[in-house]
Amino acid sequence: MAKMASYKGRGRLLLLSSLAFVVLAVANGEYLIGVGSYDSTGPAAVVTLMGYGNIQQNAAGIHFRLRARAFVVAESPDGARFAFVNLDAGMASQLVTIKVLERLRSRFGDLYNEENVAISGTHTHAGPGGYLQYVLYIATSLGFVRQSFDAIVDAVEQSIVQAHNNLKPGSIFINQGDVDNAGISRSPSAYLLNPAEERARYPTNVDTRMTLLKFVDGKSRESIGAFNWFATHGTSMSRDNRLISGDNKGAAARFFEDWYRSASGKGKPVNRSDVDGSSLVEKAQTIGATGGKPCSKTSSQSSKVRINDGSLFVSAFCQSNVGDVSPNVLGAFCTDTGKPCDFNRSSCNGDDTRCVGRGPGYPDEILSTKIIGDRQYKMALELFNSAKEELMGKIDYRHAYVNFTDIEVELEGNRVVKTCPAAVGAGFAAGTTDGPGQFGFQQGDTEINPFWKLVRNVLKKPSAYQEKCQKPKPVLLSTGEMFIPYAWAPAILPIQMLRLGQLIILSVPGEFTTMAGRRLREAVKETLISNGNGEFREDLQVVIAGLTNTYSQYVATFEEYTQQRYEAASTLYGPHTLSAYIQEFKKLAKAMATGVKVPARGPSPPDLSSVQLSFLLPPPGDFPPPGINFGDMKEDVTQPESKAFKTGERVNATFWSADPRHDLLTEGTFAVVEKLEGERWIPVYDDDDFCLFFKWKSEGYGSYGSATIEWEVPEDAKPGIYRLRHYGSSQKIFSSTEYFTGASSAFTLS
Repeated sequence: MAKMASYKGRGRLLLLSSLAFVVLAVANGEYLIGVGSYDSTGPAAVVTLMGYGNIQQNAAGIHFRLRARAFVVAESPDGARFAFVNLDAGMASQLVTIKVLERLRSRFGDLYNEENVAISGTHTHAGPGGYLQYVLYIATSLGFVRQSFDAIVDAVEQSIVQAHNNLKPGSIFINQGDVDNAGISRSPSAYLLNPAEERARYPTNVDTRMTLLKFVDGKSRESIGAFNWFATHGTSMSRDNRLISGDNKGAAARFFEDWYRSASGKGKPVNRSDVDGSSLVEKAQTIGATGGKPCSKTSSQSSKVRINDGSLFVSAFCQSNVGDVSPNVLGAFCTDTGKPCDFNRSSCNGDDTRCVGRGPGYPDEILSTKIIGDRQYKMALELFNSAKEELMGKIDYRHAYVNFTDIEVELEGNRVVKTCPAAVGAGFAAGTTDGPGQFGFQQGDTEINPFWKLVRNVLKKPSAYQEKCQKPKPVLLSTGEMFIPYAWAPAILPIQMLRLGQLIILSVPGEFTTMAGRRLREAVKETLISNGNGEFREDLQVVIAGLTNTYSQYVATFEEYTQQRYEAASTLYGPHTLSAYIQEFKKLAKAMATGVKVPARGPSPPDLSSVQLSFLLPPPGDFPPPGINFGDMKEDVTQPESKAFKTGERVNATFWSADPRHDLLTEGTFAVVEKLEGERWIPVYDDDDFCLFFKWKSEGYGSYGSATIEWEVPEDAKPGIYRLRHYGSSQKIFSSTEYFTGASSAFTLS
């Protein structure tokens, strides 16, 4: 017993020493910092991708995986803290936020809660849908999709847990710079309606500024992560794309993380002069396909190139006031004539479906994604390497739930106006130049034809109050008055401010246009400085984190609202929506500046999980053709005439496979490029790499399918012997899931 007491005494002494070290470090200007990352890739087949509202855009494979990336900062072990999560998804979801907070509460008590946790979507339009709770946002996914939802909730939770467990003393540096040619205004005519004197204060009609945080370990002085905010839409991948993708922001994150991995000594330069090409070809010709074989549930995880053990460098490219910013920087052109679209209506002879934006790699959307991602990555890298300004000062936060359907807003001259119940206008159905709509609507429509009024009224005729309140928006769907089978749109929204020294992050639950975001940032900054008794300096930085904690579509300025282009038609709560946001955020800012808490206001958003409906059928039982095993080759690699592949060429192989929804292979991979090193096959690329494509196709009336692995050989690939490997899972009716793998014949890279 005495010996045990001695052990306990030494343990308490060690704990007290550790705490003393941490407190001393924070007092010397350091925070506690931690980063985390987790695979959020949802079902890679059948489920509709979220963003374009295209019910025919069903997932059919993976370009590269989606992730939740988090950082946690704290003043001390018991001091103020917050967690910020950047999620490769179309947007945040109120239901995801609710369930993540429930899980964090069960793990950590009240340490993480609705006030100090922010979950922000990158706005990729190539992630599986069905994870939001309001009808309008899950209609095209045939209702709620449990698999999509669970993948996201698990990833957000695990990324925060990982960041929490990684907390250590460290420093945070901030830097800013302008990203060239990564976004243009897709509604320039609406922007021109803002006051001329206001527009004259800015050099462009989009925000080009990127703000980056660099996280540095206080002991080793090595960087552990970098998060930045910059506004451009996740629409480099088109409405016809069917591969899961993080779009340009996900690509930028992958490029940055891989750069750091290589710069840290884990990657080596290519040396082509020491390779005997003829002997490689001869050896490769002796290695045939393996055929399909059983494997374990975790086998694909062992083939990952980047093992997520909690020590990986984490880089996140976060979204900002993105509402009217397109990555299709060549502009919008008519598909029939090649001429620019109509300036005001974004249509071609009255047809909006022919007006389509062009990315810098046009007509190759993969190339466009790479270019826009690379432009963001290169600026982030420059800011990362040159960051010298250290953030110091308080960590703080303020949060409120606000019912946006009936806010009284006081304007100049003591004029009081109100917001409205949610509604979308005709311009919403027209879509944008990034993804045109259907059914003859155009951006800027201020009238609805009799047929569509009839259809609208069958669903729900807007009240007279609603139609008057929303003017000049012609109400196409009065979603705020529609509750069958349950609510179509949110009414109660979370707004949030996070403070990290002289940086303020505004968590907004929607897509602010460029000018709307500028007005909000300026209002918050002015309020903080004027009420903070010198605590907030003129060099205070304010960034907007868009699509955070829930989703409520767009926020246009009052002037932009009058034209009723897509962004204005999707501004749910009427012409004074932005004024309401500014009013409510100024209340949070004043509370933060004066050190008072925000009084509880109104009810919390509803948890609609118990009433969700789903009409998406699960995968049927799997039965491969007679004599075939899953994992067998359907079409082996076709060897090139030159005997060896070269960089820039594509290598393809197709395997007999089963529906990838049986198991998402989270933190694993469906596709691998293996390189022969001695007698061992080493994974060198997987389905989280930009150069590798996993494409799935249903066959046999859904009882089996085929998986094509396509490798675009990158410039940094080393000469040698390679093969392609596929992992998957199958499930017969009323039986457990079985796992399989197979590899192609070997081939040579010269």
